Amino acid sequence: MHAPAGLDPKAAAALTRKITLLSVATATVLVVIKGGVWLISGSVALLASAADSGLDLIASLVTFYAVRYAQAPPDAEHRFGHGKAEAFASLTQAGLVFASAALIGQEAIVHIVNPTPVANEGWAVAVMAVSTVLTVMLILAQGRVLKQTNSVAVSGDRAHYLTDVASNLIALLGIGAAALLGFNSLDAIAGLIVAALLLWAAIGVFREASGQLMDHELPDADRARIVELVSQDPRLSDVHQLRTRASGPFIHMQMHVDIDPVLTLEAAHRLIVEAETRILAEFPHADILIHADPRGRAEPHGGAFAEQAQ
Repeated sequence: MHAPAGLDPKAAAALTRKITLLSVATATVLVVIKGGVWLISGSVALLASAADSGLDLIASLVTFYAVRYAQAPPDAEHRFGHGKAEAFASLTQAGLVFASAALIGQEAIVHIVNPTPVANEGWAVAVMAVSTVLTVMLILAQGRVLKQTNSVAVSGDRAHYLTDVASNLIALLGIGAAALLGFNSLDAIAGLIVAALLLWAAIGVFREASGQLMDHELPDADRARIVELVSQDPRLSDVHQLRTRASGPFIHMQMHVDIDPVLTLEAAHRLIVEAETRILAEFPHADILIHADPRGRAEPHGGAFAEQAQ
């Protein structure tokens, strides 16, 4: 997905920086309150949730720095910018979630085999309720930012917290059931379910990040819109060899287009610039390269990315 039309890239960058700071602050609060109450309750479900929040804090810190690095302008060593730093941050997030799920799953299995009672369950229930409210508030804020930006790092961070809501509710049910019904193994079972949810979330984050690192094409709807924007001027026709890829907050696209061979170089250049302006109105974070071919006289382009390979 791309940023909506009219959103200034600097404004989008500022929004991304603010939401990552809010994410770090929220994760810090959750780690402190969950860890403190776990020490007095001994709840496995709460331990699972606290460990998840701890890794969320690390992931949020990685995202915090990654989005700032990704927004740095191109330099002599990185002519295409630093946008893929966001995808690397998402891979780090996925790895941390996988590790969290494994540790939580192991702890839950131990306590299923040897269940232990939950102490101070009232505090445990209260902290999970507060945690759920804070997490939902953060997710809503992240959702508003994602509607205005295309940050894969923020998207990955939000996926963590979406899973946190589910894990918090499951932990809350497990703690409550263990306290009310006396089945201490329910607390550990809740922890095991949380681990499974974390694994599922990690897979989703990994797939999204790997798509950027492997230069996956933009969605078909976006590609079709790019062709439509270029073709709005009838003097430009047969858009071909369109290649697109996302790189953090940026989009790179290149294409060939046919024009009347009798046009002067200056006139052809003006047509290309006008087409680029139309694209930038809807894809403001785009880096665009358009190659003009003389209509009816263009020869096939060779090399590793020849036309027949498209």
